Amino acid sequence: MSLLQIAEPNQSAQPHQHRFGLGIDLGTTRSLVAVVRSGKAQVLEADSNNDTLLPSIVYYPSSGTPLVGNDALSHLADDPKNTIVSAKRFMGRSQSDIKFSHPYELSGNTDDMPTFVTAQGEVSPVEVSARILATLKQRAASALPADSIEGAVITVPAYFDEAQRQATKDAAQAAGINVLRLLNEPTAAAVAYGLDQPNQTDAKESYYLIYDLGGGTFDVSILKLTDGVFEVLATGGNSALGGDDIDRLLTNWLIKQLDIDPKDVSRHDKSILAQQAKTYKQALTDAVQVNIDITVNNQSYQGVLRREDLLAIIEPVSRRTLTVCEQVLRDAKLSSVDLDEVILVGGSTRMPAVQEVVTDFFKKQPLCRLNPDEVVALGAAQTAHQLVNGDTNNNLLLLDVTPLSLGLETMGGLVEVLIPRNTPIPVKKRQVFTTYQDGQTGMVIHVVQGERETVENCRSLGRFELYGIPSMKAGFARIEVTFSVDANGQLTVSAQETTTKTESKIEIVPSYGLSDEQKEQLLVSGFKYAEEDKNMRSLIETKVEAEREVLALQSALKEFAPLLTSEEQSDLAEQIQALQTALSTDDLSVIETKQAQLKPHSDAFAARIMNQSVKASMAGTSAQDW
Repeated sequence: MSLLQIAEPNQSAQPHQHRFGLGIDLGTTRSLVAVVRSGKAQVLEADSNNDTLLPSIVYYPSSGTPLVGNDALSHLADDPKNTIVSAKRFMGRSQSDIKFSHPYELSGNTDDMPTFVTAQGEVSPVEVSARILATLKQRAASALPADSIEGAVITVPAYFDEAQRQATKDAAQAAGINVLRLLNEPTAAAVAYGLDQPNQTDAKESYYLIYDLGGGTFDVSILKLTDGVFEVLATGGNSALGGDDIDRLLTNWLIKQLDIDPKDVSRHDKSILAQQAKTYKQALTDAVQVNIDITVNNQSYQGVLRREDLLAIIEPVSRRTLTVCEQVLRDAKLSSVDLDEVILVGGSTRMPAVQEVVTDFFKKQPLCRLNPDEVVALGAAQTAHQLVNGDTNNNLLLLDVTPLSLGLETMGGLVEVLIPRNTPIPVKKRQVFTTYQDGQTGMVIHVVQGERETVENCRSLGRFELYGIPSMKAGFARIEVTFSVDANGQLTVSAQETTTKTESKIEIVPSYGLSDEQKEQLLVSGFKYAEEDKNMRSLIETKVEAEREVLALQSALKEFAPLLTSEEQSDLAEQIQALQTALSTDDLSVIETKQAQLKPHSDAFAARIMNQSVKASMAGTSAQDW
């Protein structure tokens, strides 16, 4: 049987139509874009020089169009103020959070994301990132059929908070890119390596640690693979630690060889030295030593830089990365011997000095089969391909996690955690709360993030109000609060009164992100002050419980005082006053003692109220009725 031709040759609707999803690694120092073609993920090259890596640099001249990438790089030494490097470090952060060294003049309010003052006016970190993303989009558009790009999966450091993720989305939107998903960089690397091992489907659990040291960020994740399911067990990192810091350490070391105070070196000379330091660092990837020749403030120095010298120079950075590794292993309840592989990601892991540190710490040779510069983009491209084309042939499933605990404020300034840190996402958790006072018809829901027991030691993410609660006795209302985190890490919090179905909700999109110090404090202080916080929580909970008991007894006395004799009323009032006096102190034992002394009186009062209620309900009935 032959086919019946119903259209002219080559005129069928959209023949051989392909839909592409891009994988974009928006790096601190270098960025790249990848796509799946013919079933294989590949990084797209620039037309001009066949280079896959685009320097994450934008130069703003006094006139003309801003330059991006290698074109901008050539201006870094002679005009550092107008050549924006590592804009990713400024994304979603307030000006007061910027503690690290940089050559830029910043403008804006203390609590807002700053702007860079350039020869073309003020530009935000979002605008800088948007130009980099637009260049990557154009690179992809030149390599792929017209109108075939559906969107992109863009990677972010695992420790980016909601504000930094939102700033990344804003930059993509400004570049005209449809964001299919934001994906953690270690997660993207896991996707790339997981798809590289399609036959690994046995029941054995395998554990992988992703050590991702890029130009400006550091991330560590531990993943468990079981039956094709990748689960992120724990994650940690630092959004301002990477190859840039190694370059600065090496630059300062070079300056000290001349016996010059780094403060006496101009920005221009420091910029030149930083480029030389990077060159020496890269040369030591293949060589065991390199000759150095530098000139600063008309002073020259010639010498030799060895790998072992570099190992000592970068020790402050390597030590901080290993501290994070230790914490993540504790979070995952694993030791280094439990790991099947340690996977290196990020251009800085090309350094033999870094590889030596990692090997010594984990007592095993790290895995580096895929290009560490490209692996994140390749994993993002695989994810984008699945999202765009609905690839169901791949059994790989990957579960991201929340980097910090999420909860809300309860009475006494305590934090009730609904979603603990390192919970796989997407996730939705519900919990029922009630009112504190009689007749309470509204409440404020305060959403917080952190690892401490009290609100004052955590970070506030947002507040919203719920009104329309029926007026009733304290403790009778039922308020269901729902925390929902989607696959992109977007948090939505809603509260509903269960009888009237009155509801209110908020999407958490803060205006700026966490500083390095705040992130370290939220995590590290949670462990450092664990015992202190435990005691404080016990005290506050006891106080709140006692205050509620006092309020309940005072309310009951107004209504049921005739059930007690004058002497009983006086004794009860005396015990209530004693407990209230104890509540003005922070002595837990005294409060508990006064609670225990009040209990016989309150129990007897409650029993009489109950007896009266029972009698009232049974009035007019007989035994035969039962």
